[in-house]
Amino acid sequence: MEIQLWREILDPYSLAVDELVTKFNHIIDEYKHVGAYSPIEQVTGRVKTISSILEKSQKKSIELENFEENIDDIAGIRIICQFVEDIYKVVDIVKKRSDMRIKNEKDYINNMKKSGYRSYHLIVYYDVETLKGKKELQVEIQIRTLAMNFWATIEHSLQYKYKQNMPEHIRERLSSAAEAILILDREMSVVRDEIMDAQNSFTIKANIVADILTNIQNLYKVAKKQEVVSIQDEFFRIYQNGDQDELAQFSRDLDMISARYRAQSLR
Repeated sequence: MEIQLWREILDPYSLAVDELVTKFNHIIDEYKHVGAYSPIEQVTGRVKTISSILEKSQKKSIELENFEENIDDIAGIRIICQFVEDIYKVVDIVKKRSDMRIKNEKDYINNMKKSGYRSYHLIVYYDVETLKGKKELQVEIQIRTLAMNFWATIEHSLQYKYKQNMPEHIRERLSSAAEAILILDREMSVVRDEIMDAQNSFTIKANIVADILTNIQNLYKVAKKQEVVSIQDEFFRIYQNGDQDELAQFSRDLDMISARYRAQSLR
C-alpha cells in the first residue's frame, strides 16, 4: 500500500480524534460553567501509527485491504477520571449522545484482566465529514482512573519491551502493583465526598478572588488611586486571614462599589 494512500485513509481518523477531544473537553467546561463537579478529569487522543496497524494486522492475520473493518482502535480516546464512580457516569454520558453509537463495550473494572489491567472500553461509531462526504469510523474510548492509567501505561511499556515474554518476577511485581492500585481506588472512593468538598471549596475561592481582582483592576481606571489602594490593602488582609465567608462578603461589597463607578463592564 502506498504511503500517500495510508495518509488518505488515516486523515479522517485524525479528524475524529480532534473532534472528540474537543467535545469531551467542552463537557468539562460545561460542568465548570454551572459550578458542578465534572466526572471527566482530562482527555487525550491518538491515531495508531502505520507500524502499529501493520503489527496488529500481522498478529491477527488481517488482510491490509480490510484492516479498517477489523481493527476497531485505529482512533483512540482516553478519558481520565478521579474516582471509579465517575467512570460509569462517563459511560452514561457517552450512551446518551446522539453523535456516537455504541458498537460494544467491555468492563475490565468489574471484570479485571488476569494481568491486573482495569479500564472501561467502549467501541463507538462516529461520523466525520470529508471531501468525499460522510465517513463512519470506529473509535475506541478508554475510561479509567488516574491510578489505573498509571499502571496501564507502565504495563504497556513493559509489554512492548519484552514482546509478550515478560520475566515472571516483573509480572509478579505488576500484579502486586495492580492490587495496590485497586486498594487505592477503593480508599479514594471512601473519602470521595471529603475530597470533592475540598476541591469545590478551592474552586469557589479561586472564582471569588478572580472576580475581586477584576473589579480592582477596573476601578484603577475610574476611581481615585488612594481609594483603590485602600480596597486592595483590605483585600490582602482578608485573603491572608483565610476566611472564605469574609472574602465572599468583601466581593459582594466590592461589586456594589464597582456598580457605582460602572467598572464591572470595563475591560
